[in-house]
Amino acid sequence: MDKQLAGEEIGGIAALLIGTLKSNSKILAAAESCTAGLAADLLARVPGASQVFWGSFVTYTIDAKAKMLGLDAGMIGRYGAVSRETACAMAKGALLRSGADYAFSITGLAGPLGDGTPVKIGTVWIGLISKGREAAAKEFYFSLSRNELRLSAANKALEEMLNLVLKENR
Repeated sequence: MDKQLAGEEIGGIAALLIGTLKSNSKILAAAESCTAGLAADLLARVPGASQVFWGSFVTYTIDAKAKMLGLDAGMIGRYGAVSRETACAMAKGALLRSGADYAFSITGLAGPLGDGTPVKIGTVWIGLISKGREAAAKEFYFSLSRNELRLSAANKALEEMLNLVLKENR
């Protein structure tokens, strides 16, 4: 994948998401783990993003997820840090703690080493939530290098969030 092209494509998705949020007067928040703020960086590159992007919780560790987003460490222990349940809880925590209208979360295993669980390196869960709705999450698998995976996961989260915002604001 050409890195310049990938950046331009992501910039386009981020710009579309920011524009759609602006035209609907909606606020977005995020909670990121394996991407460590990369999705937030892509959004912040769009001029005027501060009008609709509240910010991102970078919760790289289980302790950070518990302290910053209010996740129950026992729940993470039961389901794993890279799971549907954790992705949903992260999105919900970001929404509640920010007061935003929408939130997304990204949690995954970028490698090169595993985390001692059966989760396969390359697995990413993206959680989505909007005010008044339950969180949902989708699983993705990326067979890429560590940093290509992080960029692809950030891109996919922005794309999924854009699709949700467009669907709910027709």
